[in-house]
Amino acid sequence: MELLFLGTGAGVPAKERNVTAIALQLLEERGATWLFDCGEATQHQILRTSIRPRRIENIFITHLHGDHIFGLPGLLGSRSFQGGETPLTVYGPKGIRAFIETAISVSFTRLKYNLQVVEIEEGTVFEDERFAVIAKQLDHGVPSYGFRVVEKDLPGTLLVDKLKALGIRPGPIYQEIKLGKTVKLEDGTVIDGREFVGPPQKGRIVAILGDTRYCEASIELAKEADVLVHEATFAAEESDLAHDYFHSTAVQAAEVAVRAGAKKLILTHISSRYQGMLSEQLLVEARNVFPNTELAADFSSFAIARKK
Repeated sequence: MELLFLGTGAGVPAKERNVTAIALQLLEERGATWLFDCGEATQHQILRTSIRPRRIENIFITHLHGDHIFGLPGLLGSRSFQGGETPLTVYGPKGIRAFIETAISVSFTRLKYNLQVVEIEEGTVFEDERFAVIAKQLDHGVPSYGFRVVEKDLPGTLLVDKLKALGIRPGPIYQEIKLGKTVKLEDGTVIDGREFVGPPQKGRIVAILGDTRYCEASIELAKEADVLVHEATFAAEESDLAHDYFHSTAVQAAEVAVRAGAKKLILTHISSRYQGMLSEQLLVEARNVFPNTELAADFSSFAIARKK
């Protein structure tokens, strides 16, 4: 599991930062990529990475401001032109279906894959045997959501050395033991498979929030998250401006991380007023509140290790 930032700017593209798009790479877990937001020129940014558009399985849109969705029609069309034939689902607030359908229709774009569009409300918006994604509405000028991606716990590892010590050789019986079944050996001995499996491997939690003021919903989504991705549009000295424009400061993002008990904070959605070394001011301010903070740049990547 890895986070790859394709765009980390706010509002409009800048020389150093494109507008918002984040890839959650789940290549080992499911051979797929999930996108969170798709700002203008996201497909251009993808060209500079190892991401394959045909592997994009789900796209989660936080809200319908242009800097978060203007790259979506182009990416959906290009995915088809590039041979993508596997289904893709877009999740987003009410209005995302009309936006996509209008763009595809008036541009005479034909998709060769099954595209589903799901307009979301608060609650679990996606779930299968491996992952669940929970959405909550944040505090922004338009409906804006944050997403909590929860990896479900995995079964413990098979204690192979312990089995071999009893003379139990590898074979189909190992699978039954790993499932925790009661197994009868060839010599008549009965063993409890649960005694030969280690403790469950705790799943990881990633919270990726859309544009928002400081709010309780952010804290709930980020509770004990391994990684919290939070906007930091402004520095602390611009807190009044942040409030007026329904955004957060880097300090407020750090305060969310503290209250939520998150393990790591990554700042993104940086205003173009903080170019070059000026953006380091945001990082310093956040680290004074929450030390384990990183400032994302375009093409920054962060591996999310499995809990031990």
